[in-house]
Amino acid sequence: MQKAESVIKFYILCNKLKDVIRSGWLTWHIKKERVESVAEHIYSTEMLAIAMKSEYQINIDLEKVIFMLAIHELEETVIGDIEITASDYASKTAKGHAAIHEILKDLIDGEKLESLILEFDECQTKEAFFAYQCDKLECDLQAKLYDLQGYVSFADQEDNYEYNSEMAQELIKNGAKGFSDIWLATDTKLYPIDNEFKEVFEYIKNNDISSLID
Repeated sequence: MQKAESVIKFYILCNKLKDVIRSGWLTWHIKKERVESVAEHIYSTEMLAIAMKSEYQINIDLEKVIFMLAIHELEETVIGDIEITASDYASKTAKGHAAIHEILKDLIDGEKLESLILEFDECQTKEAFFAYQCDKLECDLQAKLYDLQGYVSFADQEDNYEYNSEMAQELIKNGAKGFSDIWLATDTKLYPIDNEFKEVFEYIKNNDISSLID
């Protein structure tokens, strides 16, 4: 019964991510009845990985990538989704790794799974970098969709530190019409990206994709 109990215990813990809302959407006051959870974000990153591998025929171990993406947010069952501006953000990585160790230590494959998370965080292998880019691109796509679907307005952003930042205000002054314009411009400056992901990113940024929304 110990193996069965371990399976159920792990499932119940992972199931908590269905109720952890992505903090970035709360910051931007997304006006939707049900905002994206961490579990939904994980699913979407995996689907992006499958699509990117299929269409660009990138030479990576897709199974390894899917495993990385499936478990890379597990720490948030314990520490939550900590924003970059939070006072304890500097200690997020250490707290996250400690949480992951506790979560996985009783699984037979726990050590192997933990090593995948460390590999993802170090972002030095081609699979880790691919997974990392899927993680970032998913946020960009979701931001664009929320914007196109009318779930966010600049009028609701008085207490939003991102909206009130010097960079965001400069972008608005120069013609940014929606919050996803700010989101995408910020990601352009902050995160590395390779040619395949850049092509998709630029398509999101420069094209009207509303016709692709059912």
